[in-house]
Amino acid sequence: MFFRIIRNDVLKSKVITLTTMIFVAAASMLVSLAAILVVNLSGALDTLMTKAETPHFMQMHSGDIDIARLGAFAEQNPNVDEYQVVEFLGMDGAEIVLGNHSLAGSVQDNGFSIQNEKFDYLLDLNGNIIQVSDGEIYVPVAYMRDNTAKVGDKAVISGEEFVVAGFLRDSTMNSSLSASKRFLVSSNDFAELKNLGSIEYLIEFRLKDFSAIGEFETAYASAGLEANGPTVTYTLFKTMNAVSDGMMIAIILLISALVVAVAFMCIRFTLLAKIEGDTREIGVMKAIGMRIFDIKKIYLVKYASIAAIGSIFGYILSLMFQDVLLENIRLYMGESENSSYANVFGMIGILLVFFAIIVYVNGVLGRFRRISAAEAIRFGASQEKKRSVKGFSLSSNRLFGTNIFLGIKDVLARKKLYATSLAVLVISAFIMIVPQNLYNTISSKNFIQYMGIGNYDLRIQTSEPNKADEIAKTIERDEDVVNYAVMTTKTFKVKSGNGSEENIKVELGDHTAFPIQYAEGRAPSRNDEIALSTINADEMGKKVGDVLTLVIQGKEQNLAITGIYSDVTNGGKTAKAVFADHSANAIWTIVCVALSDESLVASKVSQYSSIFDFAKTSDIDEFVSQTLGSTIDSIEMVSYVSVAIALLIMVLVTLLFMKLLVAKDRYSIAVMKVFGFTNSDITTQYIVRSLFVLFIGITLGTLLANTFGEMLAGMVISSFGATAFHFEVNPLKAYLFSPLLMVCAVLIATIIGTSRAGEIKISEHIKE
Repeated sequence: MFFRIIRNDVLKSKVITLTTMIFVAAASMLVSLAAILVVNLSGALDTLMTKAETPHFMQMHSGDIDIARLGAFAEQNPNVDEYQVVEFLGMDGAEIVLGNHSLAGSVQDNGFSIQNEKFDYLLDLNGNIIQVSDGEIYVPVAYMRDNTAKVGDKAVISGEEFVVAGFLRDSTMNSSLSASKRFLVSSNDFAELKNLGSIEYLIEFRLKDFSAIGEFETAYASAGLEANGPTVTYTLFKTMNAVSDGMMIAIILLISALVVAVAFMCIRFTLLAKIEGDTREIGVMKAIGMRIFDIKKIYLVKYASIAAIGSIFGYILSLMFQDVLLENIRLYMGESENSSYANVFGMIGILLVFFAIIVYVNGVLGRFRRISAAEAIRFGASQEKKRSVKGFSLSSNRLFGTNIFLGIKDVLARKKLYATSLAVLVISAFIMIVPQNLYNTISSKNFIQYMGIGNYDLRIQTSEPNKADEIAKTIERDEDVVNYAVMTTKTFKVKSGNGSEENIKVELGDHTAFPIQYAEGRAPSRNDEIALSTINADEMGKKVGDVLTLVIQGKEQNLAITGIYSDVTNGGKTAKAVFADHSANAIWTIVCVALSDESLVASKVSQYSSIFDFAKTSDIDEFVSQTLGSTIDSIEMVSYVSVAIALLIMVLVTLLFMKLLVAKDRYSIAVMKVFGFTNSDITTQYIVRSLFVLFIGITLGTLLANTFGEMLAGMVISSFGATAFHFEVNPLKAYLFSPLLMVCAVLIATIIGTSRAGEIKISEHIKE
């Protein structure tokens, strides 16, 4: 019997049934995808770092090195399990040609290494430790991703020819946020290339217990060991590897949660519409003595069937789309050893959605108890009580036409009914706008504020500090340069609260020349002032107004903290000051240049690259693009998908809501026809209702996206060092194109949803 009832009901309401099933499928698909992606990302990352045996502590160092002293420290420190010093042969990008592509424009510090013996292994795309032969070269996977090189290409390194034998995964330098990229060559080839570049050292440690990393860092700094370069720990390696795909997954999680909420609202719409259409039949069933439980069972079986089919279809869709979304994870990290569990977690997500729908439907069906059998049989619909709107009468109306007035008045009179539709439209606007705003923000030039970098055109970086004056003099004579600043980064000892010493990298120079955005406070302007990056401030427990003690030229000096700023470069652990220092060795020097005309950037990059062959000259836009490229690509893809999802939600929910209204308003529509209103007049009133609610929804959705949405995006961005986050809004997209798309979607759905209102017959719906 149930099967026959359900079949007849589905055949009678095919559109509503299909729409509900689509929403359940969409919600299930997104929940399943989010679960699959989270499990795969965490699993692939753990697999990569386990197979590669990623260092727990890495100190990059340029300059002289005392191997014996490092070895003695490693032997004496009880936390050290294994230790090694890896040579990294840095080389100018112009000296590296892969196939037909030169790396002259690369902002990365490209260098060459041999396979490590103890840990920090370089892996091939199958996850195996690479054994490279003479004449072969393995290229970072990032250059496969951007089609710079392919297997079999000829590689020319400073005149020496190699064959690209494959691509490598590097657990420490995979991420675009890492400033360096390692190429792998054989020991013999490395010896031949050694005199063609500059040697840097990667001082690496694996600890017996990673929880002791803080204690180990303090011991390393206190021992006064080599530290002329960035310091990176296992946790930061993991964060940098996960950030691009992690941000994409975070947005999918947000959208999936919102779509699930919309799915419940959609089910509520369809149920209410169905109950409105079946009110007389429900009244008859109650009149003949059927129990509420038996009546509810008919609807529960139907919606359980819809939920089951929709969930299965959603799970199948998630399996179809997962390969596209997992492509980047698989390329950079390989297959997860937990991949088999990913599908299981996807199924668990589907089951949670299914059971939640059943519980929710059962709750909504509780309204059967409030249906009067006599009233249902007499009127064929529930008799809704409309509240009058004070001061809003047709006789006193002078502003709007009759149809527009009646449409707006109906919304104001039945606010509770329209609240659910409004909530869906607000959520849809939120889903559409937040990913767009996030993409516009991280792809805009102003995002460099969150990278601890000022707003300028060119960046000239050298690890030869004695060359900085030569660069500055040349820049100063250039008539196309309107402003420049020389920033030198050095390592100093900083006193912690317990009296121990740690290393801190401080960028010295004029920080007012190209100011950055400060989360708190301001830039340092005096010799006794310093500003800290957010991560440094958090780790040290410092805030604006506190004092930091540095050891400068062998003497302790107290510096007042004037500001805290965002920084996603160098692991996000930096500081800025203006005092002069001639004792500490410089790690690198950056000359920042602003040009009179941005169109000159490309020619100046070429000109300065030729003049300063010992330095790396970069277009700052290209620097941002290459550093955040994969992250930007991921967010862009999600932003386009979110627009499609939001529009689909609007169309389907508006269609359902209009059908609900038409079902509820059959008596009112019949009365209006009696008074001479045409089908066109009635359709216009419904369009006005939809657009009025949509206008409020767009306004609230945009406001919510730019407040709560900005806060959520800021939480994701802050995970890798950027705070004081604010959306960079594209006005045309956010305030013109997006609202126009919403209006068109709602308008079309309203017209389709009210198309059968004209078929309502006066004689059937006006009863005494």
